[in-house]
Amino acid sequence: MFAIIEASGWPIWPLLLASVIAVALIIERSITLRRSKIVPPQLVDDVLADLRQYGVSGQMAEQVAQHSPLGRVLAAGLRNVSSSREIMKEAIEETGRAVAHELERYLTTLGTIAAISPLLGLFGTIIGMIDIFASQGVTGANPQQLAQGISIALNTTGLGLIIAIPATIFWRHFRALVDSFVIDMEQQAIKLVEVVHGERKA
Repeated sequence: MFAIIEASGWPIWPLLLASVIAVALIIERSITLRRSKIVPPQLVDDVLADLRQYGVSGQMAEQVAQHSPLGRVLAAGLRNVSSSREIMKEAIEETGRAVAHELERYLTTLGTIAAISPLLGLFGTIIGMIDIFASQGVTGANPQQLAQGISIALNTTGLGLIIAIPATIFWRHFRALVDSFVIDMEQQAIKLVEVVHGERKA
């Protein structure tokens, strides 16, 4: 491995940095974006049961908000439970946009790495080609410089693709996951609003 890095020259270092960042982001997002942690299945039913039994209090709304991202969305509705349906829904939507933004954290960076890694590999290829052409002299080719140019060109191109392919897969996976979480939270919040305003039975 170290021999490959040494043979590839300095153009490989940006790719190695991008790979480390990509792996760290994939691990962090995989741990953070778990359905049981973002959208707990029984939370809205528990909130409605407590609402019927004890009513709404500031302490209850705060406990729900600290439970999960879905809890933050439901808590926004609980704080406005005595208001009209439109105001309650607007408060939920505002909090929902903030929660969705937080769920998408780091995904832009991961997508950027997926997009630029092949370009960094192409840049390494160009550097390698420059070395290859520079190895050609009046008396013939310099074998050592020729081999180094080929190593830079091939290694950086290959590493760029190795980084870009999984980064793209995970970026698309996490984006789809966040979209499904947002839809699920919207449905749960709508259920809360409709039950509170008597438009639906739990």
